[in-house]
Order: sequence, then C-alpha cells, then structure tokens
Amino acid sequence: MKYNIAVLDGDGIGPEICAGAIKVLEKVAQKYGHEFAFSHYPIGGCAIDTFGDPLPQETIDGCLASDSVLLGAVGGYKWDNLPVDIRPEKGLLRIRKAMELYSNIRPAKLWKSLAKASPLKYELVKDGVEIIIVRELTGGIYFGERGSGTGDMGDFAWDTEKYSVKEIERITRIACELAVKRGKKLVSVDKANVLESSRLWRKTVHEYCAKNYPQIEVQDVLVDNMAMQIVKNPSQFDVVVTSNIFGDILSDEAAQVTGSIGMLASSSLGDTKRGLYEPIHGSAPDIAGRDIANPIATILAAAMMLRDSFDLVKEYAAIEIAIQKVLDEGYRTADIMEDGKTQVGCRKMAELIAEHI
Repeated sequence: MKYNIAVLDGDGIGPEICAGAIKVLEKVAQKYGHEFAFSHYPIGGCAIDTFGDPLPQETIDGCLASDSVLLGAVGGYKWDNLPVDIRPEKGLLRIRKAMELYSNIRPAKLWKSLAKASPLKYELVKDGVEIIIVRELTGGIYFGERGSGTGDMGDFAWDTEKYSVKEIERITRIACELAVKRGKKLVSVDKANVLESSRLWRKTVHEYCAKNYPQIEVQDVLVDNMAMQIVKNPSQFDVVVTSNIFGDILSDEAAQVTGSIGMLASSSLGDTKRGLYEPIHGSAPDIAGRDIANPIATILAAAMMLRDSFDLVKEYAAIEIAIQKVLDEGYRTADIMEDGKTQVGCRKMAELIAEHI
C-alpha cells in the first residue's frame, strides 16, 4: 500500500524529531512492504518568516490532499511579540479547523522501563501504565455562549456547557474504534449527578454503544472520582472518553503520571481517516539543533497514525515493541536519563528504534 503523508516540521526541534519519526516509518515500510511518500509543508514561525502567515494556503491544500499529517512543533521566543492573530500557534488551530478535527486523543503511557520516573509510588506503576483519553475538542463550555455584566453582587461572568447528541455520538464513535482495537472496555467520564449536559452525555454514550458497539463494556465514572483514581490506581483504566473541559484537565493529570512529556504523543481526528498526529511537547527552541531532543513522542505519534488512520495494527505494535527493547537495553535521551544508563542523542535514538523494527 502507498500512503501520502504531509509533514509539518514546524519550529525549534520540530525538524529533528520529525526526521526521527520518518526514519522509523521508512524502516516499517521496508519491513512490511508499504510505501510512504512524505511531502513537507511550512507551518508556524518558519511560515511567518517566509510567507508572513503561520498557515499558508499551500500547507492547507497539502494536508487536505494527504492521507494523514505528521506535525513536529510550532512557536518559539522569536515570535512571542507578534500580534495574537498571526502568532505560530494560530497555524495549529487553523489547520485543525481546516481538517475538521473534533477529537483529541492523548495516550498517557508509562513504560515499564521508566516506572521510577513517575511521581507515583513505584508499587502503583511498576508494571507500566497506559491510559488513552479521548477528548471532545470543539464543543462544551469552551465554545458555549458566554457573557458578563453587573448585578447585586457586583461584576459577574458566565459560560455555558452545551452538547448535542450528534457531538456526543461522534466522539463516542472514535473512542469505541480505539476500544475495539484494545481491551474492548470504555470509561465515560461525566458529572451526571449535577449537570444536565452530563446526563445527556451519559445517556447518549450508552445508547450509541449498545446499538453500534455491543461488544464494548462501558463504565461511567464521575469526573471528581476519576481525578482521584488516576493517582490512586491508574492501571485500572484503558480508553476514556469525556468532554472538552474534563478532558483538558484529566489528560494533563494523566500525562504527569508518566514522568516525561518527551514520551507522549497525541492525535486529532474527525469524520475521515485523515488525522493530525503530533507530540504533546513544545518546540523547545533552547535545545534546537543540538541533537539532544527526545524523538520518541513523535515516533509514537507516527505509530498512532499507522494504527488509527491506516489500520496498520501490526506495524503500530512493531514500533512500540522496538521502543520497549531500546529502553530495556538502557538507552536514554537527556530528558529521561538515569544513573547507569547510556545517553544518546535524537538521531541515535531514532536509529536504534528503527534497527529494532
């Protein structure tokens, strides 16, 4: 099979970590008989410098013509004083909108080899942890009606949490597709004991799963209890689906369990198989060009692309196994370095993972 991948290297360490992911994808293609064609397009600060726009039309057209998109990182000190509407981060928001992406998938994976890096007690995470949080991205209180005024108690402001059945069903579908490929278990997080929107959320999730994915076991967890359980016993969770605001908070909490954002990937998906895959960390301009960045999050983002956009489940697993082997052999980049381990740079880490495919 041939797949066309748009690569948005971006700024800072973006080109380095994308190069590492491409090296691994090329080895996957060689091993499994696929063909990946990579087309590079500008985004973020580098696009501003060349085109005066963080997202040129050329980049939008290239992404929409691709089978999927791999993104490095955008932003940096150089562009911090620009007007808000043309800063590098606007490019990221606009490409998500152009691609009609409404879900954010954030795996929080703690590798067994790195269990001691977690802030949680070793006994809780010694066997590793992986929680995949599927967050609704374009609805809820962040996009609801809002306003302000003055009353008897002084100035006030308000924001509205609003969800439709369609919005809940489409994010549930994406979560279910992931759950089917994993343990066939889904946790739905809400606040149904208080919020009317959460009661509709809970009802819709159950009805949709019962009709379309009866093989999936669905469990409801209130958001406050979920926050507690993530730090009490994170390994009990697999795939989690929740609203925009709850997902925003819980995905950051779950990420902290892993001990390093250099190991964490994410994706944004919509109604088509075409997605946007990226590491959760930033552009780290202070270490750009020094070959010390950790490419693993971007390599994992590329692996997610294989699984979720191309349905290449074996190839996804091959990358995960290769990463595990490299970590077990004691290789580390600077951000995850431990006593007694061997420190390697960005290029070498990618080479080692590719060699283990």
